[in-house]
Amino acid sequence: MDCTFTPSRCHVDLAALRRNFARLGEAASLMPVIKSDAYGHGLLPVASTLAAAGARRFAVGTVSEGVALRQIGLNQQILPLLGALSPEDWHHAARCHLTLPLENEDDLRMAAQLTDGGSRLQVAIKCDTGMGRLGFARQDLPAVLETLRARPGLEPVLALSHLACADSPEEQAYTQAQAECFAAMSASLRAAFPAMERSLCNSAGTLGLSAYHYEACRVGLALYGGDPFGAQCPAAAMPELEWVMSVSAPVIRVRRLKTGQSLSYGRIFTAPRDMSVAVLAAGYATGVPRALSNNMDVLLDGRRVPQVGRICMSMLMVDVSSLPAVQAGDVAWILGGPTATGQRAVTAQELADDLDTIPYEILCRLGSENPRIYY
Repeated sequence: MDCTFTPSRCHVDLAALRRNFARLGEAASLMPVIKSDAYGHGLLPVASTLAAAGARRFAVGTVSEGVALRQIGLNQQILPLLGALSPEDWHHAARCHLTLPLENEDDLRMAAQLTDGGSRLQVAIKCDTGMGRLGFARQDLPAVLETLRARPGLEPVLALSHLACADSPEEQAYTQAQAECFAAMSASLRAAFPAMERSLCNSAGTLGLSAYHYEACRVGLALYGGDPFGAQCPAAAMPELEWVMSVSAPVIRVRRLKTGQSLSYGRIFTAPRDMSVAVLAAGYATGVPRALSNNMDVLLDGRRVPQVGRICMSMLMVDVSSLPAVQAGDVAWILGGPTATGQRAVTAQELADDLDTIPYEILCRLGSENPRIYY
C-alpha cells in the first residue's frame, strides 16, 4: 500500500497545456519556462508534453532539472536560469550539453576552464538591464567579448535579460528603458557573434510587447493559464488561456451547527443560524493558505460555497446549508472543477488576489503539496 499523507489531488490537464502553448505563438519562437517543477505542475510530464507539441527550447531553474530532462531523452536546448552553482553543476551541465548562462567574471572563468581540453560549451550571456539581480552590466561587455573571443571553445548562442515590470502598465517608461538597454547590449554581442539569439520577454512581454519578442519568448505563467496582468489588462488582445491545474479534496463528514456554536481553532467563526458544515480533507499542509480562513470559496456540486472557520493542517470546513444533498465521499474543488450553469470555478488568481500575492505562489504551493493526476 502506498503511503500518502492526503487524499486531496492535484489534477493537471495536459491537453489544456498544449492548447495554451499553441495560443501563445509559433513553437519555434517560444521557450517554455518549466522551472520549479513546472510551477508545481510536474517537470517531466510537462516537458514531455511540450516537446511532443513542438517545443525547441526549455528554461528550467537548476542544472539538475536540465539533467533530468536529458535523462528522459529530450534533446532540446535547455537553459538552467540559475546557472551552475557548484563544481558538480558545471560538469553535469557540460556533460549533458546544457546552455549555461554566464552572469559574472567567475562564471566566465569556470566556463573557460571546462573547454581547456578542446571541448565546446554553449553559453548564454545574461544582461542586467534593470532587474538588479544577476547579469553583466553594459560597461562589462568589452571585457566579456574579449574573453569570449579568446576562448574558441565557448560558443555564445543566446543573449538574455529579464523585464522587471512588464506586467505593470504604469511602469511602461521603465520597461521601455530596459528594452532599449537590452537592444544595445545584444547588438554589441551579435556584432561579434552574429548567430546569437535573443530572449527578453516573459509572459507579460510576450502578450503585451510584440516589438521585443526577438527569437525566443520565455513564457511561464501564461503557459499554465494565468493572465500575467491580473486585473490590469493591457491594450493588446489577450488569447483565451485555460488554467491547467485544478485541485480536489473529498468531503469526509457533514455536521450540523446550531446557532451560536463556534467552529475550529480560535473560534473565529460562530454560526449565525442553524447550518450544515462539510469537512474537507485539505488544509495548509496541502497548500491551502491558512490566511484564507473565512475568506475563500470552494466548489461543491458545481456551486460555490464559503469556507468557514480556521483552516487546519489537513482539514477545512465549508458552509453547505444551501446544498442539502452533500454527503461524505463527495468531491469538492479548491481550484477549478466542473461548474453548474451560471457558476464559475475558483482560480489561482482569485486566491492570490485575496492574499495580496501572485498566482505563481498559489500554483507552486498546491502543485507541490498534492499527489498529481495527469490527463
